[in-house]
Amino acid sequence: MSRARWLRWSACVLVAMFAAAFARAAEVPYLTGRVVDNAEILQMATRTSLGAALEAHERATGNQVVVLTVATLDGESIETFATRVFESWKLGKKGKDNGVLLIVAPKDRRMRIEVGYGLEGVLPDVAASRIIRNVMTPAFKSGDYDRGIREGATAIVTVLGGGTVPAESGGASTTSLGDFGKDMVLPPWPVRILLGCFVFGIIGTFTAIGIMTPGVGWFLYLFLIPFWAMFPIMIFGPQATLGLLVVYLVGYPTAKLVLSRKPWYQKAAADLKATGHARVGGFVLGGGSGSWSSGGGSSSSGGGFSGGGGSSGGGGSSGSW
Repeated sequence: MSRARWLRWSACVLVAMFAAAFARAAEVPYLTGRVVDNAEILQMATRTSLGAALEAHERATGNQVVVLTVATLDGESIETFATRVFESWKLGKKGKDNGVLLIVAPKDRRMRIEVGYGLEGVLPDVAASRIIRNVMTPAFKSGDYDRGIREGATAIVTVLGGGTVPAESGGASTTSLGDFGKDMVLPPWPVRILLGCFVFGIIGTFTAIGIMTPGVGWFLYLFLIPFWAMFPIMIFGPQATLGLLVVYLVGYPTAKLVLSRKPWYQKAAADLKATGHARVGGFVLGGGSGSWSSGGGSSSSGGGFSGGGGSSGGGGSSGSW
């Protein structure tokens, strides 16, 4: 293949790739009003009354709240689509960034409240998430889009006016232990599985060594508490992590006390006390330095590891039903 033909072929491939990428992106509709019902899931009376209410709120406060429904996102994430719509429509006043977009995609069962930078302090992510969870999701699950969108938009206006987010049906308005961690967004399951293999491979190994090791094992018990309290959060969420921590706090000393009655454990403890060394399974334990080895190498029990995290910008919250 000649160089010129190869360049033309490469250019065609790149054009096709870009065309395919843009073809998959859902089209941003025209801003025709404060309620843009492209999915046609709202009754005319709901569109009229809700549009009038949002117009009255904008006249009184300057805050621009707009509702958009689209049938499907065509495989695009609702966060990305909401950002494109917000930037295209330029919601809110210039310099104030006081716009809010409520978007619903019924076929994808996804929704999002996208908040302009100027209103993030008034309508923070946690409040947007509670509106989605407490107000909109129950109505959507029963198939009532009119009620869910109407009451969701009303709740947004209420919070912007200094009010509070309605509680879940039959629940108290105050935050309870059952609400702890509900607003946390966990990674996809493939990522959580990989993180689980990494996290539990490390702290699980150190836990097992601590349980089987006389003396220094109690130091490891205290040393590992922060790791069991924090690292599983990114995999299971706060509530499940709290349960795992309780299991660790009770299970570790219980297992260690049970093993302390075993002859091999008592022998290892006596050897450590008499000679400073003992063999447990395939490991040689050194009591003086708190080390263990399976041959010539050793590893310090005082070592640790650390992990990092990141954050993403763009105020608001997403949900599904």
